Amino acid sequence: MALPFDDDNYADERKTPLVAKAMPGDNAEPLSVSAISALLKRTVEDRFGFVRVRGELSGVKRAASGHLYCCLKDDKAVIDGVMWKGGAQRLAFRPEDGVEVVATGKLTTYPGRSKYQIVIESMEIAGEGALLALLEKLRARLAAEGLFASERKRLLPFLPRTIGVVTSPTGAVIRDILHRLADRFPSRVLVWPVLVQGEGAAGQIAAAVRGFSAMPPGGAVPRPDLVIVARGGGSIEDLWAFNEEIVVRAVAECTIPVISAVGHETDTTLCDYAADQRAPTPTAAAEMAVPVRVELAANLAELALRKRRCALRPVTLGRERLEARARHLPRPEALLAAKAQKLDETGERLRRALRDRALGARARLDARGAQLSLPLLRHRLERAEERLARAGLTPALLQRRFEAACKHFAPVARVLPQLDPDKPLARGFARVTDADGHTLTRKAQAEREVSLVLKFRDGDLAVVPGAAPRRAPRSKGPSARQGDLF
Repeated sequence: MALPFDDDNYADERKTPLVAKAMPGDNAEPLSVSAISALLKRTVEDRFGFVRVRGELSGVKRAASGHLYCCLKDDKAVIDGVMWKGGAQRLAFRPEDGVEVVATGKLTTYPGRSKYQIVIESMEIAGEGALLALLEKLRARLAAEGLFASERKRLLPFLPRTIGVVTSPTGAVIRDILHRLADRFPSRVLVWPVLVQGEGAAGQIAAAVRGFSAMPPGGAVPRPDLVIVARGGGSIEDLWAFNEEIVVRAVAECTIPVISAVGHETDTTLCDYAADQRAPTPTAAAEMAVPVRVELAANLAELALRKRRCALRPVTLGRERLEARARHLPRPEALLAAKAQKLDETGERLRRALRDRALGARARLDARGAQLSLPLLRHRLERAEERLARAGLTPALLQRRFEAACKHFAPVARVLPQLDPDKPLARGFARVTDADGHTLTRKAQAEREVSLVLKFRDGDLAVVPGAAPRRAPRSKGPSARQGDLF
């Protein structure tokens, strides 16, 4: 669609020169972009050569070169900031988004993008509230990683032989720890000297903890069984090195149980959360590390006494029970009195019975003796001869009957010697009988007997089942030994 042609506008445009020309009396020479940028840079740097800016960090980024880039903002404006590598390495805290800081430096411009920015020389957290906010943010992040979980806490050794202490070698803390250890239980102490506040303190503390953890067991320097990270009291700024992430991670990753004794009882650092045990003071850390030797000796003595009592108590109780039961036992004289009385009565009855029996036998003998006259005996003999004669028993008849019986029993007589149970004894066998002479053929029968008799070819031998056989003395000639039959 074509636009309408305006003659007036066309005339005005024709008045503007097409090519730039110097006008008479004009002293404003045109400047190049670089020149105007340089003028702006000098003006800004001269006017704002030293400024302190308070704002909230945003877009914090650390380049591979070590330089730190960020933005400082409030609710109405934003200014870019850069901190060169040397200044970034000297920071006492780790810059993060959302932290309110006070940055000190100078304003300058960046001609390449027509922007102004602040070159930060130092950076501090804006007040204790902002510092606590940063601390809480770091604590939440590390807790989310599980560094403060209770499952990671380890039990302290009951009696460590070597204790490693990470602290300042010149402060009162190490003297308090050594004095307390000497009072309770003298132990070997290895001190790793470090700075406990200021620039570089966090790196030294982390290096010391990792150094103790990396010591090999059985080396020239004994590896600690326990590590104490200690420092005296102070403000939150003084204790900030123990809140640094590098220290917290070193304590959490240490392979040796760690006691954190930083500050006084009311002071709390992130190192306390990562350690296996927190002590309110360095002196309390020494008390946690070792027991009291005197108390241990007393406990050992008490346990030894209880052990002796426990060992002697069954003997004492057994003796008391035996004495109590012995008092209820009757005396041997009382046990034998009734039997002795019965024996006396039986003996008296036996004597009377023997006397009466002898008297009766004598009376019967006297009565029979009257019947044993010589004529009577002769008469009875004659009558017996007559009866024998009438029976017709001639010797020839008895002889034939005897020979017939011998022929009948001759086969039995030949077999009878083979059935004799004592005949195998001549070949080295033995026959086992009970006390009454009955032959035993089974082990179960022998086990029920109190005593056994072994019949050999040349005599009998009484044995007791289960008794160990007596060894016969060794002889120089060959001999046959027979062990226990059961």
